[in-house]
Amino acid sequence: MDNAGYIALSRLAAQARATEVLANNMANADTPGFQAVRPIFASFMDRQHDVDAPASGQSMAMSWDRATWRDEAAGPIQTTGNPLDVAISGEGFFALQTPKGERYTRAGRFTLGQDGTVMDADGNALMGTTGAPLQVGVGDTRLTISGEGVLSSENGEIGRIRVVRFADGQKPRAEGDRLLSTEDPPEEMARPALVQGAVEGSNVKPILEMTRLTDTQREFEFAAQFVEREDQRIRDAVDRIMKRS
Repeated sequence: MDNAGYIALSRLAAQARATEVLANNMANADTPGFQAVRPIFASFMDRQHDVDAPASGQSMAMSWDRATWRDEAAGPIQTTGNPLDVAISGEGFFALQTPKGERYTRAGRFTLGQDGTVMDADGNALMGTTGAPLQVGVGDTRLTISGEGVLSSENGEIGRIRVVRFADGQKPRAEGDRLLSTEDPPEEMARPALVQGAVEGSNVKPILEMTRLTDTQREFEFAAQFVEREDQRIRDAVDRIMKRS
């Protein structure tokens, strides 16, 4: 395959990656706290050696899948009425205790474990500002959560929800659809803005995402057709050379 074919294949790989990312966004359009991911592509310049310089120069531009970035725009806040559902209005993440260490999420749909520990759907404990998981006693029945994250019951204050933020919001890495991990220590938020009885929905806009996915699939098909035509061109050229020899 010649240079044109390799350039087309790099574009084909880039479009396949973009399709994969967009499809994952669509699959999580209803996942609480999910933040859409966008691919980042760049042109990789490669010099041609031992050839005459073409009119446009001596470099080839190939598609380079560099990374992805997370769309940090807030999702819509949906009222549920569940006292243990909590949405973050503005910036911030809940801190969770998981078997792999501390993780962070904006999916504020919590329940009570058998021992009264406040936890997410996967059993990860919600952390308090004291560094320990928040735990509700047997006699605590009427639970309230203030806008600053204070968890209370009819028996008084139970604890304060730990909410953190990151100096660079793109550094945390996604683990699954809801959790983030990072080696950098987060910043504590002393006055978060929480909404009890509500959850933040995904910031994915299905119609817009479907439009992007359709465009990306068309670009993929175009690149695939170019690769097929380039392959056929080379085969035809080889057949002509063989006939003359």
